[in-house]
Amino acid sequence: MNSKGHLTRMLSPDASGAASLPRPGHDQKKAKSAKVSLITYRVVVYIVLGILTFLCLFPFYILLVNSTHSHVEITSRFNWWFGTSFAANWQDLMDDANVPILRSTFNSIWLSLLNATITVYFSALTAYGVHIYDFKGKHFVEVFILAIMMIPSQVSTMSLVIYCIEHGLTNNWLILILPTVASPVVYFYMKQYLESILPYEIVEAARVDGTSEFGIFHKIVLPIIKPALAVQFIFAYVSNWNNYFTPSMLLDKDEYMTIPLILSRLSDNSNPSNFNMGKVYICMTMAVLPVVVVYFIFSKAIIKNLTAGSVKG
Repeated sequence: MNSKGHLTRMLSPDASGAASLPRPGHDQKKAKSAKVSLITYRVVVYIVLGILTFLCLFPFYILLVNSTHSHVEITSRFNWWFGTSFAANWQDLMDDANVPILRSTFNSIWLSLLNATITVYFSALTAYGVHIYDFKGKHFVEVFILAIMMIPSQVSTMSLVIYCIEHGLTNNWLILILPTVASPVVYFYMKQYLESILPYEIVEAARVDGTSEFGIFHKIVLPIIKPALAVQFIFAYVSNWNNYFTPSMLLDKDEYMTIPLILSRLSDNSNPSNFNMGKVYICMTMAVLPVVVVYFIFSKAIIKNLTAGSVKG
């Protein structure tokens, strides 16, 4: 009698009108539908990412392809595959006395590396000082630096150019290096990063252990903010590498030329008798390649920095 009552309760519908017995076929169908939806979603995402990747890399591929074709081949048709004129284009570039490509590449590399290092280091040092220390006028300093960010860089650059011309300071590396010490944008980024990742207790513990203030910054703070340093180093490097506005008004000698100035010379040379698009594409390849190398060196640090805020523990 008890077993019959138990069976009756199992078969009777519940308050919603549905039977109480489990339905394995329905659950399997629901799980299969969810799996198909997940697979479809992933396929769509991968297709979109593949298209975006193709659109990003295709211009670089065409740049490399055109650097191996002659001027006639480039101007007469669209080239999908590599040609056989790379050596001729390279020799034409090397023989052009008006385009010191090797010297300008060396100038751009060391100048960009030095300026990026100075920018990142002093911006991080300034951000650390403003973040850790309490001093009179701290709020004013923060507001003043943020206000400078609102001023277009061309405005301050014109004042610098006028000063340098009046005092005969053109064709001088220091004029391009010293202004990079102050970078309000990099400072603001570093300060926000320090506020989110650097506890004040670590600094206090290091002081108790007898570590100097600069020792705390170099031995403790810099390793902690290494991902942020890598990100800002790449941005500063690319910014200095592509800088054309300031050097074009302060540099006019070949030994001081940088890559952007050389590219402008090639574009200004419109004489049909000696103009070679293959040479232009090789020069652009040399202008892009160092930036790509620097990015790949610091790419892991960029990924780590982007995911640091979304992972806890």
